[in-house]
Amino acid sequence: MSPASYRAAPPRVGEHNLTGWVGGHQIDPLRDVVGGSPPTENDSIDSPTLRIGEADPGLDERLSQELTRFNVAATGADDERELTVAVHDMAGELIAGLSGWTWGTAAGIGMVWVHEDHRRESWGGRLLRAAEDEARARECTRVYVSSFTFQAPAFYQKHGYAEFARTEGIPHPGHADVHMRKDLTT
Repeated sequence: MSPASYRAAPPRVGEHNLTGWVGGHQIDPLRDVVGGSPPTENDSIDSPTLRIGEADPGLDERLSQELTRFNVAATGADDERELTVAVHDMAGELIAGLSGWTWGTAAGIGMVWVHEDHRRESWGGRLLRAAEDEARARECTRVYVSSFTFQAPAFYQKHGYAEFARTEGIPHPGHADVHMRKDLTT
């Protein structure tokens, strides 16, 4: 991934990255069951099965729906929305983009990317300003973003984002995930 592209480590609103343990049992990544023993012929066909895999858009969508339902019931905030900003050239090719979310008084930036041929044209800053303006229009008072140390924390700081936490060792020792926020009311 190039320095101008960014995939946030933090999950979207209501999502959590929990791995390794289920129901007090460690998950064996080489098997698709909890407890370390494969299913036997005595196991009920109706018993739950733990499956470990890779990308699963259907699972992601279902989890998002279920967590949104829970979050709305818990907070009363039912205004969660995706937020995107895109820049296309005259041929319709994407040259820059930002995706994120808004919910209640918070906005989050998940990904920002600018094509290598257009990185010195201020598109990154324009994407941020457009997203921040839309977040204000949706009555958000702050924006959150995370950027790895080898990506663009200085870029976000230049645009008024302040570091509030850091997770060391991601993706490997010597790197970190820098968590930042910007107040939109000033």
